[in-house]
Amino acid sequence: MTDEARPEQVAEALRDVARLGGFFALDTPATRDTDDGGGLRDGFAARARAVNDRFGTAELRVGVSVAHLGLAARLWSPVLACALLHGIVPTMSAVEWSGDGTDLRLTAPRGRLAERLPSPVEAVHAEVDDVLRDVEAGLSVKVAPGLLAGNSASALVGSAAQLLRTRPALRGPLTRLTRELLETGRLRGTGRITGPRLTFRRNSCCLFYRAPGGGTCGDCCLTG
Repeated sequence: MTDEARPEQVAEALRDVARLGGFFALDTPATRDTDDGGGLRDGFAARARAVNDRFGTAELRVGVSVAHLGLAARLWSPVLACALLHGIVPTMSAVEWSGDGTDLRLTAPRGRLAERLPSPVEAVHAEVDDVLRDVEAGLSVKVAPGLLAGNSASALVGSAAQLLRTRPALRGPLTRLTRELLETGRLRGTGRITGPRLTFRRNSCCLFYRAPGGGTCGDCCLTG
């Protein structure tokens, strides 16, 4: 028995979770023209420079880290929502930029049925982590591996918290999945969930405080 979901199932799941708004939207060819958006690694440097320009800092690590954090959130959000609401783990190897901004799309709506996978948790983790690692392999500036892993964890829990706010009935399975993901691969040891609303305290800093007027994030290790 195959674990592959039908493309129309995946496309419908993605259309449904896109209605949650924000970072949950992940376009497919069925919902958007297929102009060439470019690969994530190739286009990431331009997005990082845009962050530096927006916040008025020349420190390249800041732009890279903040852009990486945003990208991680755009990956985790639809994958979590599809897995929990539709039992489908989207195949993210086909993800690319959708135009010149930070929106994403899948060039082909493919995915697997979570209930038929040996480890749905590892499958969800791999779909996001593999994409992030590919982008990280092409970075032109050195960023601490622990910081990048912390960004992924922060984005994961932030996405889960937003999903909890919009779908409170998912609290049990969503909390379990999020906790299990935080014990998977390089996410292990990156931080801890601190409350029932999926508040989080990470063990590293995304460097946003180094931008002029940046301050600290809600889950930052630098706050009391």
